[in-house]
This record gives sequence, C-alpha cells and structure tokens, in this order.
Amino acid sequence: MKIKSTNKKKNCPAEMAIQVIGGRWKLLILKELFDGVKRFNELHRSLQGVTHKMLTQQLREMEADGIVHREIYLQVPPKVEYSLTSLGKSLKPMINEMHQWGIEHLNSHQENIDE
Repeated sequence: MKIKSTNKKKNCPAEMAIQVIGGRWKLLILKELFDGVKRFNELHRSLQGVTHKMLTQQLREMEADGIVHREIYLQVPPKVEYSLTSLGKSLKPMINEMHQWGIEHLNSHQENIDE
C-alpha cells in the first residue's frame, strides 16, 4: 500500500483507513464498484460532476493502495475495466455502516433544523 503517514512514530489504523477511502470521490467510486466491474466511462457517467482528470487520479490512488484492480485488454479500441480487490471488497461492511449512520443522523439533524 502506498499510504503516507503524517506522523511516523504513531501509526493509527483509523488514520490509515481514512487516507485510503478519503477523497472527494473515493466513497462514490467504491459504491459503484460494489455493484461490479465497470469501465472508465461507466464510472464517469455515474459520478456526475467528476472530471476525467480527477477520476483518473482517484482510481490510480485506489489502485496504488490495493483496493482497486485495473484490467487492460489489448484490443482496438482499448478496453480498461476496474474492479475491487479482496481488500477493496472488505470495505463494504464498514461503508454500509457509515451509510446507515448518515441516514440516522441526517434524519435527526433535519428534525432539529425543522424545529
């Protein structure tokens, strides 16, 4: 894994996890790849607002961190597919919990605003 630690003396597992999945688009990319193998343009279409450059950068970081696999097919036109590695798939329960937490707290936050 290509993970940079801001503090060499303390290796915090939570900090490492946030570095791997942190980033404006990484959780959304993971969500798309939990559904199966995707080509670059499929990901780009499903992630409204992401630029080609940013999507490429996020996918490269995720590949370097070992959570995304990039498969290149030597054909014309070129074909590249992205999928999750077993390490990437292992993030699904945690991300589902984060999603559930967000639903619960979004609802309570919305109720406080409405009052």
